[in-house]
Amino acid sequence: MADTLAATALTLKDIAREAGVSLATVDRVLHNRPGVRPDTVRRVKAAIERNAFQPHVAAAELARGRARRFAFVMPSGPNPFMQQIEAYLGEMSAWLSVRRLNVEMVPTDVFDPSVLAASLEALSGDYDGVAVVALDHPGVRAAINDLVDAGTKVVTLVSDVPSSRRHHYVGIDNIAAGRTAGALVGRLAGQKSGKVAIVAGSQGLRDHAERIFGFNQVMASEFPGLSVLPVLEGRDEDDRSEQVLARLLGRHADIVGLYNVGAGTQGVAKALNDKALSDAGRDKQVVFVGHDVTVLTRRLLLQGVMDAAISQNPGHEARAAVRVLLALARGEPILREQEKIRIDIVMRDNLP
Repeated sequence: MADTLAATALTLKDIAREAGVSLATVDRVLHNRPGVRPDTVRRVKAAIERNAFQPHVAAAELARGRARRFAFVMPSGPNPFMQQIEAYLGEMSAWLSVRRLNVEMVPTDVFDPSVLAASLEALSGDYDGVAVVALDHPGVRAAINDLVDAGTKVVTLVSDVPSSRRHHYVGIDNIAAGRTAGALVGRLAGQKSGKVAIVAGSQGLRDHAERIFGFNQVMASEFPGLSVLPVLEGRDEDDRSEQVLARLLGRHADIVGLYNVGAGTQGVAKALNDKALSDAGRDKQVVFVGHDVTVLTRRLLLQGVMDAAISQNPGHEARAAVRVLLALARGEPILREQEKIRIDIVMRDNLP
């Protein structure tokens, strides 16, 4: 069932109650009228800022007569980065309220194109906007196009479907992220020669496919002594990622690099820290690069299990997706530079 994150819209009375003053006092502060003590002005302004209250925005949205509804179609299962995005959306409740926006989570198996397409089709006519972490598949593309044709604003989030008629993509440049991962693995491996493993959630996810493409570009052109093995798919699941990587490590004793393209990081780390590998000293020989700064990857970086994480800001992505959907719904221009998502390289010595 969808989980509504937005609260009821704030009013001037709410601000007055929180600041412990009268409605007339709040009105005087908002219009810079005299007769209000400085400490009272500070208290009222603090309440306004704390609640992200914008009276002119609230008035305009209330005049519309109904709230807008946005659905976020997100991967089901314990993906730490996606959970961070959902958490940031929850923290936006005050901002959403003054704009009369309801944001609802729709957990879906995004790795199954038929399930994802059916989830999108079920949203038709019920929402003003949809943000979706999408698999690049003909059935999913058709479902997105049907939503657009029905008048719904559609934004792809984290993973794009560029051949669809979606209105906008919110996420990083994934080819650049993959190239960055390739450069890190190659340089950290130093003068070693050997094989490099890649674990992805699914090559059907555009973000994973583009990262792999960028990674292979750099490997082929800059590190000829490193041979990239065929991609393993773990569906971003810990157990499956551990199993497929453990089998690969057992077959190839000369693996010196590992790129984890998506989630499933706990399973990847467990396979790398297998006792047999540790006893042979191989666990310390493999350069391990992955994505995103979470509680888990932070710990792995501090322990020296993981060498580097390519980070994207989940809070920025959550805010950008909502802002873009709102701009589309209002017919306003999208501030493309403001909504551009950057990447950072995070290692043990520069952990935020």
